[in-house]
Amino acid sequence: MARPAGVQATKTNRGNAGVITSRENRWLKRFRGALSGACDDDGIVGVEGVRQVEAALGSNLRVDAVLVSDSGARHLPRVAHRLADGVAVFRTSDKLFSSVADTQTPQGIAALVRPRRVSIEEMCRGTALVVALVGVQDPGNVGTIIRAAEAFGATGAAACAADGTGTADPFSPKALRSSAGSALRLPIARGVSAAALLAQLQRAGIKVYAAVAVPSGHGIKNQSLENASPPCLPWEIDWKRSAAILIGNEGSGLPDEIVSAADARVFIPQAAASAPVGIESLNAAMAASVLLYEAMRQRNGARRANP
Repeated sequence: MARPAGVQATKTNRGNAGVITSRENRWLKRFRGALSGACDDDGIVGVEGVRQVEAALGSNLRVDAVLVSDSGARHLPRVAHRLADGVAVFRTSDKLFSSVADTQTPQGIAALVRPRRVSIEEMCRGTALVVALVGVQDPGNVGTIIRAAEAFGATGAAACAADGTGTADPFSPKALRSSAGSALRLPIARGVSAAALLAQLQRAGIKVYAAVAVPSGHGIKNQSLENASPPCLPWEIDWKRSAAILIGNEGSGLPDEIVSAADARVFIPQAAASAPVGIESLNAAMAASVLLYEAMRQRNGARRANP
């Protein structure tokens, strides 16, 4: 089979390999698109940096190719034991690698990865703990929430849209970096509306908690919520049962119709402000981390009590 234009043959201990010498090489174009956050028809995403590539190779996901620059080749021994047979390994110059990299100071190693397609049903098996991101637009927040979800034992995450506001792609370059590889390991469902997700979770017997920024009806436009029961405090919830946490948009929070459709609301209390202008509410990623930690604390306590 003829080699693509701009690729010279070489030998490696693992996988097939070539040296890319042209900006027009089709593999280099694929890396350029994937590392810029553009998904192709196959849903391939790009990861960059030695830790991200190591996480991808150790995630049981399909890795189509690895690209290293002349200076980045020093990282190959670190990941070589994880390279499956048949993974294409390409080398290129530092200049050509910089032309496709998303970071300002690239480490000279990147990979093309195919994330898993995950259904809500998969995340609901057993004693589920699901975090749903509803209109969380900052990729950094998305990645941090996913990182916390994996660290605190969540069974999955969902990126949802509501009221025309979508959630940032968990596999975008910034979100992937913020997740520190968790997005490649934690089951993540995408492309579902918040209303459809909530209905699926409730059908599966999972209690859904809407995270709110205020302890009562204050600031809620929907009059039907003003007379509702006050939100629970995090430690008042039995997290040992299957549960889902809804985290809303950084500025506007969760839509009222989603809050009213949830089984209950949860509120994180804060210390009284000492300054004239205090913190209005916790950052979306911080709030998710606090709630996920409380869930893990209770679940670990239950395991210790019932070895």
